[in-house]
Amino acid sequence: MERLCGPELPFWVANQTLHTDRPDLPECFQLSVLSWLPCIYLWAVCPIYLFYLKRNNRGYIMMSIKNRFKTVFGLLLWIVCWTDLFYTFHELRQGHSQPPIYFITPLVLGITMLLATFLIQLERLRGVQSSGVLFIFWFLCVLCAIVPFRSKILQSEVTDKLRFTTFYFYFSLVVLELILCCFNEKPPLFSSVVTDPNPCPETTAGFLSSMTFWWFTSMAIKGYKMPLEVKDLWSLNQRDCSKKMVPKLLKEWEKEQAKAKSEQNLSSQGGGESNLEEVEVLLSNQRSVPQQPSFLRALIKAFGPYFLIGSAFKLLQDIITFVNPQLLRMLISFTKQTGVPDWWGYTLAFLMFFTAFLQTLVLHRHFHYCFVTGMNVRTALIGAIYRKALVITNAAKRSSTVGEVVNLMSVDAQRFMDLTTFLNMLWSAPLQIMLALYFLWQNLGPSVLAGVAVMIMLIPFNAVIAMKTRAYQVEQMQYKDTRIKLMNEILNGIKVLKLYAWENSFKDKVLAIRQKELDVLRKSAYLGALSTMAWTSAPFLVALTTFAVYVTVDENNVLDAEKAFVSLSLFNILRFPLNMLPQVISSIVQTSISLKRIQGFLSHDELDPNSVDKNNTASEYSVTVVNGKFTWAKEDPPVLINMMVPQGSLLAVVGHVGCGKSSLISALLGEMEKVEGDISVRGSVAYVPQQAWIQNATLRDNILFENPYNEQKYHSVLEACALTFDLEVLPGGDMTEIGEKGINLSGGQRQRVSLARALYSDADVYLLDDPLSAVDAHVSKHIFENLIGPEGLLKGKTRILVTHGISFLPQVDNIMVMVEGQVSEMGSYQELLKQNGAFAEFLRNYALEDIIEEEEATEELIEDEEMFPDDALSNHTDMVDNEPVINEAKRNFMRQISIISADGENPKSRSVRRHGCSQRKHSEPQEKKKPHEMEKLIQAETAETGRVKTKVYLEYVKAVGPLLSVVICFLYGCQSAAAIGSNIWLSQWTNDVSTNQTKENVPMRVGVYAALGIVQGILVMISSFTLAIGNISAARKLHYNLLSNKLHTPQSFFDTTPLGRIINRFSKDIYVIDEALPATVLMFLGTFFVSLSTIIVIISSTPIFAVVVVPLAFIYVFVQRFYVATSRQLKRLESVSRSPIYSHFSETITGCSVIRAYGRHTAFVLMSDMKVDENQKSYYPGIVSNRWLGVRIEFIGNCIVLFAALFAVAGKENLNPGLVGLSVSYALQVTMSLNWMVRMTSDLESNIVAVERVKEYSETKTEAPWEVEDKKPPPEWPIKGNVEFQNYSVRYREGLDLVLKNLTLNVRGGEKIGIVGRTGAGKSSMTLCLFRLLEAAAGEITIDEVRIAEIGLHDLRSKLTIIPQEPVLFSGTLRMNLDPFDKYTDEDVWKALEHSHLHRFVSNQTAKLELQCSEGGENLSVGQRQLVCLARALLRKTRILILDEATAAIDLETDDLIQSTIRTQFEDCTVFTIAHRLNTIMDYTRVLVLDKGQIAEFDTPANLLSQRGIFYSMAKDAGLTQ
Repeated sequence: MERLCGPELPFWVANQTLHTDRPDLPECFQLSVLSWLPCIYLWAVCPIYLFYLKRNNRGYIMMSIKNRFKTVFGLLLWIVCWTDLFYTFHELRQGHSQPPIYFITPLVLGITMLLATFLIQLERLRGVQSSGVLFIFWFLCVLCAIVPFRSKILQSEVTDKLRFTTFYFYFSLVVLELILCCFNEKPPLFSSVVTDPNPCPETTAGFLSSMTFWWFTSMAIKGYKMPLEVKDLWSLNQRDCSKKMVPKLLKEWEKEQAKAKSEQNLSSQGGGESNLEEVEVLLSNQRSVPQQPSFLRALIKAFGPYFLIGSAFKLLQDIITFVNPQLLRMLISFTKQTGVPDWWGYTLAFLMFFTAFLQTLVLHRHFHYCFVTGMNVRTALIGAIYRKALVITNAAKRSSTVGEVVNLMSVDAQRFMDLTTFLNMLWSAPLQIMLALYFLWQNLGPSVLAGVAVMIMLIPFNAVIAMKTRAYQVEQMQYKDTRIKLMNEILNGIKVLKLYAWENSFKDKVLAIRQKELDVLRKSAYLGALSTMAWTSAPFLVALTTFAVYVTVDENNVLDAEKAFVSLSLFNILRFPLNMLPQVISSIVQTSISLKRIQGFLSHDELDPNSVDKNNTASEYSVTVVNGKFTWAKEDPPVLINMMVPQGSLLAVVGHVGCGKSSLISALLGEMEKVEGDISVRGSVAYVPQQAWIQNATLRDNILFENPYNEQKYHSVLEACALTFDLEVLPGGDMTEIGEKGINLSGGQRQRVSLARALYSDADVYLLDDPLSAVDAHVSKHIFENLIGPEGLLKGKTRILVTHGISFLPQVDNIMVMVEGQVSEMGSYQELLKQNGAFAEFLRNYALEDIIEEEEATEELIEDEEMFPDDALSNHTDMVDNEPVINEAKRNFMRQISIISADGENPKSRSVRRHGCSQRKHSEPQEKKKPHEMEKLIQAETAETGRVKTKVYLEYVKAVGPLLSVVICFLYGCQSAAAIGSNIWLSQWTNDVSTNQTKENVPMRVGVYAALGIVQGILVMISSFTLAIGNISAARKLHYNLLSNKLHTPQSFFDTTPLGRIINRFSKDIYVIDEALPATVLMFLGTFFVSLSTIIVIISSTPIFAVVVVPLAFIYVFVQRFYVATSRQLKRLESVSRSPIYSHFSETITGCSVIRAYGRHTAFVLMSDMKVDENQKSYYPGIVSNRWLGVRIEFIGNCIVLFAALFAVAGKENLNPGLVGLSVSYALQVTMSLNWMVRMTSDLESNIVAVERVKEYSETKTEAPWEVEDKKPPPEWPIKGNVEFQNYSVRYREGLDLVLKNLTLNVRGGEKIGIVGRTGAGKSSMTLCLFRLLEAAAGEITIDEVRIAEIGLHDLRSKLTIIPQEPVLFSGTLRMNLDPFDKYTDEDVWKALEHSHLHRFVSNQTAKLELQCSEGGENLSVGQRQLVCLARALLRKTRILILDEATAAIDLETDDLIQSTIRTQFEDCTVFTIAHRLNTIMDYTRVLVLDKGQIAEFDTPANLLSQRGIFYSMAKDAGLTQ
């Protein structure tokens, strides 16, 4: 240094700098170190930065005034620096030789300023709006220039006027550059920011703004003023979009696959030439290492580089973390010394503040990078899985259910996202642990090992707890799933439960499961309390053992404040990595399982797009299959096909169930694996599947299916598919939103929409897989004539129609008969009849005459019905008698039904569908109800925006128990007191040093310290225990009230509330109350008391601190309110936008054959991407809001550190080092708990809403009591079975019209009454009134002199028997389905089964009565289910039986069985039958004809026929009279 500066200018003078009250740095130091620092930085960063700019070009920015100023200032700086240089040369010529430093520094500075100016322009050309590199450079320049600036002011006289002037020029220019650098440039030309309606301000944010996340503030303010909506969200950054992310991952994955393939080929070729032994060796090797493409490698290549930037930040943060304990040591030693200058202390305080602040910024940068990587990984995974799901083969599709694949997307992709955020802990935790141990060793020597030993012993303890908790979680999830499944069934079959009065049995079942669930919860809560104890006491135990060992090992070891508190802060640093490491490892284990699953799914075989030759134009045949052999999966029996279909002809394919008709269609679509043969289809294809596939979109979108809208064509399509009438009835016409799986359309309507889609797509070849089975006879005739048949719209196109309808066969060109997977014969109708082969037999099975007759009859019936659409008000939304399906009682349909149910259209959706379509005919109430519904939906949502009311918290406190709540808070207070106590004791102990009492006091000091700590640990455990008990009892109460209220709720509530919404209360909200809420409350109380105790400790040691607390607390609350309002709404938006991704996905999986047939692959991929981006659009601000909050809250924490240190320095005269150490080390910890406290407040607000929602549904209006003690009817009532209606009127709900008006009739015991009438005449309503599912509006019903309105509902309902229209079964044993209360003996049950013709079926089962019925009874055919309902009726056998005849669900055989059983077994009972087929009631005693809710005719069938009224016309329509 002396060579550079010369002898007169020393480099370092201790007296001038450290040991004076007015410190100054020597000139040589100023000229060398301070001037070179910024230059060294810029030259070091420059190469990396230039490389980055070369890679990232965002388009150039126009020259702006700001930019011109920056450049000019840069050039001026260069001139100023070189003025100094030339002045030095000038002096040299004058004969004043200056030391070399005066040449070197201006030269270096000048060149650096030129480099900076060059960077300013290069950045402009590369589209960088704000530069971090230059900002840091100018900042360093200003920082380093402040010292010479001060010393030049302090100089008494100016010797060197020119350098004095140039320096001031230099200083002001650098400051100006720094100020200019804070503002950012305009966005580059042609960038997306300009075109985007709502761009994310991040892209244009400056360096400072993006470091502190200042750009997010605008959203925080907006979210605070009013709840955010989707339109307020910024659009997603270009680089985070699906269209960037997914291809990036897929490209890498394809490379991996190609690599694996080529390696496999190499290894298999290698074995080719060699002799057999070698081949065997090779094969065995290959078997041991099957070369699979590595999905992990693809992920790393795609997302690794971006992630590594985050890792670099993490490394920096880890190093900075350890600066503060060192500063703390210096601060404590400073307070011990006397006669040292005060500015030391202040410098230390500001340094602590500065390092903490820097650490905050770096940490949040790192988190930001990690979270964005996680988000990108999720986007890419979802995209890749979606694209794959569209092309996998059927064999592959069978290997995983829809649910599993959706899980890949939701659960597994989510796991990756969660892991990326903490992945860096894998290397960072060991690094932190090693650094901490190194510093501790320096501080305390080998005694540290004792403390480390304790930590290591705690790791297996925590690991065991974690394992057990995991096991409990799995167990609890199972209980939860069974409970939700049961609830789902109960709610789906709630009507049946009410009719049978079975609620109690099911309530007990649910509560039994709930009890098990709560037991598991309790166990895991106890474990949780243990681990909380371990986690709070760990640092303390470690400190205790270390200090105890340290003072006892050697007499001379003295525990002073420096050693004690620095060690404590280091132990606190250690705590985080030690706790995180096991978590990260278990998370990695979980994710590796997910990785395997996703890799397996993405490696499935894909359908061969070229198996069907699409472009042969030569032949006249538009579909040809030559020697085709197809299979669904390798092990299935193949389908053999040879066929040629001439251009423009109509081919019907017939055959028995399961003979391969649908397989034929699939083969033509290329959905089956082609084993051999050739297949070609000429031109485009339209496909109508057997199960109509309807998207969750408007009706019009379903028909257009991404084709452009052409009004004329569209209307002709609607006309041909007989959809015009339906549109008039639907609430929004063709803009009606169709629910998932087409839930608000009837089966027939769905099928017609599916046909309309095919017709609109205007293809060349039409593959129609039995489209006519689901529609009524007259509609199917209409469709055949206008659409499919020789005169229809499709004439001239090639049509292949699979059908069961025999009536159309004479009109088709060719018929192909399939038998057991092979084409048995083919030819026209006449030819096949002559051959007398399989086809003739097929026809014989179906008596033709009979069917045709029946068809004509129903046709007339329906035409009549359409004349009464307006009296549809009497309709009841759950009763199927008014469904358009009425006349689907064609035998072909009955045969069909059993197949459909086997195909797994789950009855659940079926019953809901009935819900929907029954509203089809009652247009007026529908329209009245629709807006009402809409309002209601919206209200349900608005209930959740804005702040949560205090009342809700009180509700929860009440559920926990007010006394218990107070006790819990008290315990938490005690535990904090114990913690503070032990630390104060420690600070007293460290002060023993000054009074030299160390030796005598050691045992006492250690003992008390240990006692206080142990008390704290025990208190922690007790308080966690009591909290857990309180939470569980609250969860029990809330669920119990919800359940019992829902079982007591009247039927009308279930008709107007979507089931999903109720189920949601039972699953999501109860889950939150069970698990999320307790955890949040625990964390909240913990962090709250830690923050509180910190403030108390600092104020007690430096009382002046109280002055600062108020403004800091104010800022804290202010930020917290902003954050909570915004983040709560963002969370809500995110969860709302998440489910469409999965529902669209499962919809796609079910309809992928349709999507492929129409070639709509890309449109659907785009749609999915859009939905994912929509979701990430609300997730991304959510991540940023956490960073925004973190930076601000930690800033407050850092201010607390600063003030604690400053006041400690200021009051050092009257403070002992122990107290300084205590208050500052407490302050250093506070940041974390402040940050978590805000997060927890936010979570608490989000979660407590669940209590509100559950509460809302536990307080809905209930129906009449189940039992009225003083009005109980005699046990053997009704003996005779007389039923009397007197002036009886009823309506469905308040505000709707009467359904039955003034009915008066008298039925004697044992009479058989048939009830008939047109749709909506009120037939079903009569039965509902008997059961009081509807309460009377006027009049009364008496049964055997007892007024039914006065007795309890269960007393009434258990004395009546009904065989409902839809057979509802619950999952459980058959025995439970017949007799849930176990009232009857086994032989009673067998007898009932015998009478209901199920005896043979059940006795053939291995489980007999314990036969498990699946959900909705899916493993029984529909006919069998109907018979089970009959068996229920036979078991109960009361005096009054109501039979609501099923419309289309059962085949004629079952129907006859039921009728004959009823005639024999119930001959002395009163029977009411709602008849759809008149022949069943022709021998009844009397027939009641209802019309528009009033009695039209009531007499014996014979009399009614002679009166020639309504009954006569109906009988005539049914072909029963001439």
